[in-house]
Amino acid sequence: MPQETKSAPIPETGASLPSLQGLVTCRDDERALLEALEQAFDYRGDVTLTLTDGSIVSGYIFDRARGAGLADSRLRLMGQASNDKLTVTFDTIEQIEFSGRDTAAGKSFETWIKKYTEKKLAGEEASIHTESLDDESGQ
Repeated sequence: MPQETKSAPIPETGASLPSLQGLVTCRDDERALLEALEQAFDYRGDVTLTLTDGSIVSGYIFDRARGAGLADSRLRLMGQASNDKLTVTFDTIEQIEFSGRDTAAGKSFETWIKKYTEKKLAGEEASIHTESLDDESGQ
């Protein structure tokens, strides 16, 4: 199975992609579910999958393989609770929820440069070190 690498689309300068956090898509609309699964691959947060047998799996999607149909398509995720690597076929997914915080939402190189420059011009200490991912405010 060839592994696809994650790569976030680069928005046009000044554009901001909305976060998918909180979005829920069900199997009722198969096309919407497939689109949501594609978006989930590039999402920088955890997702919660409700499977057709009623079980719930949460974690970070790190790999996927698209086949000819739902049964031939699968994704792999690191479990939220155990960090186990789980494989789930698309045909067993009833619902997907973008449940985790999107760590990349609202963050771009342009935003970082703007904040850095503003701090420098204000005489504040500005560092090239990244901020903590625990910072919920995104500042």
